[in-house]
Amino acid sequence: MSSPTAVVTAAEKVDGFTKKSVRKAAKQKRSQGSSQFRSRSSPIEILPLPPFKDVPNTEQHDLFCQKLQQCCVIFDFMDSVSDLKSKEVKRATLNELVDFLTTNRGVLLEQAYPEIVKMITNNIFRTLPPSDNPDFDPEEDEPSLEAAWPHMQLVYEFFLRFLECPDFQPSIAKRFIDQKFVLQLLELFDSEDPRERDFLKTVLHRIYGKFLGLRAFIRKQINNIFIRFIYETDHFNGVAELLEILGSIINGFALPLKAEHKQFLMKVLIPLHTARGLALFHAQLAYCVVQFLEKDATLTEPVIRGLLKFWPKTVSQKEVMYLGEVEEILDVIEPSQFKKIQEPLFKQIAKCVSNPHFQVAERALYFWNNEYILSLIEENTDKILPIMFGSLYRISKEHWNPTIVALVYNVLKTLMEMNGALFDELTVSYKTERQREKKKEQEREELWKKLEELQLKNDQELVEKQTNTYNAQIAHNNNPSAKWQ
Repeated sequence: MSSPTAVVTAAEKVDGFTKKSVRKAAKQKRSQGSSQFRSRSSPIEILPLPPFKDVPNTEQHDLFCQKLQQCCVIFDFMDSVSDLKSKEVKRATLNELVDFLTTNRGVLLEQAYPEIVKMITNNIFRTLPPSDNPDFDPEEDEPSLEAAWPHMQLVYEFFLRFLECPDFQPSIAKRFIDQKFVLQLLELFDSEDPRERDFLKTVLHRIYGKFLGLRAFIRKQINNIFIRFIYETDHFNGVAELLEILGSIINGFALPLKAEHKQFLMKVLIPLHTARGLALFHAQLAYCVVQFLEKDATLTEPVIRGLLKFWPKTVSQKEVMYLGEVEEILDVIEPSQFKKIQEPLFKQIAKCVSNPHFQVAERALYFWNNEYILSLIEENTDKILPIMFGSLYRISKEHWNPTIVALVYNVLKTLMEMNGALFDELTVSYKTERQREKKKEQEREELWKKLEELQLKNDQELVEKQTNTYNAQIAHNNNPSAKWQ
């Protein structure tokens, strides 16, 4: 039987706002019950084992493994009253395991590795429940939180201590932390709980650093997740976290860059800008792109042209983000690369400056507040000024927002100081062109007026002709002698 919140009336189907506002209240701070699908129906009871400090050192390893096995038991946290004592025993045991691994040396014996990995996989690897809110907005709505987090948090902390332990041996661990393990770990990045994704980010980063043999596989699988996100699902909760990991990975790439890395940039990272939810991960995405350009300046031209290709046409918020990213790129661009992209780039900036949405125009005009970008513009004034002048001059006279007009005047003043002669030449040319356009417009209006007058005259002549014909016909019909002729 479906829940009341899942029922959608005909009116709600028509009015999307009503549908969202009515159902939103019931969706706040939901809990995921992924653990309930794998728990036993009968009550579970586990008994506390003795603390590590109460047993001899020779028996601590066996106790360590027993505690790991005890923590493999999974509880249903959607049922808040069942197994309370056993849940508390497991929580205390997990805390003990974290402390034991953190404060002791020489406890990671080879026999413990399979038990450790088994305990971790039992607790964190599960099928994520489907989202029960198709209208979920990550920027407005509260996320779904994992009900079993009191235990899972400690498992993740233990996992991190395990990977960061001075005694950790990747040569032994690689038998258990393999490609299948990594695939399952990556699937968890779709969790709606941001606390879990934050732990996963750190865990995957540690695995990437420790297991050299898994690095190419991890990059390939992240690539696959992004491709599926861009072209198929348009939904994946962990894009920002995966991009954050990639930022560190890209920073460590050796030079010259491999072809696969360049392909990833152009075929995955650039198309990722088209995502509907770009705002959720744009900061991390822009960082990755800039990291690539700092590694290899020759990628600047294809990256800029790629961004121009996907430049948003109707979403002002995304356009502001694109402009912010372009400024980050221009901050690290080499003058020789700037010359290659200045014309197409500033044609787009000229359009942005003319945008009626004041935030887009304002963001584009802020480029002139950046000293390095200003120096690049000054070196190439002869190319950039003719592209920008028309838009800037027109906006200074016509834009509705006084703040934008003030910014435009500052930009025009700066450009005039850079190259006064060219500025004066463009001013005269612009005014001449405007006068020519006004003259053409006036001639066009006069022509239309003449055509309208001619049409009116023709209509009147036609009416008169039709009237005369009609009158003649009536006179002919009313003349008796005419009927016999």
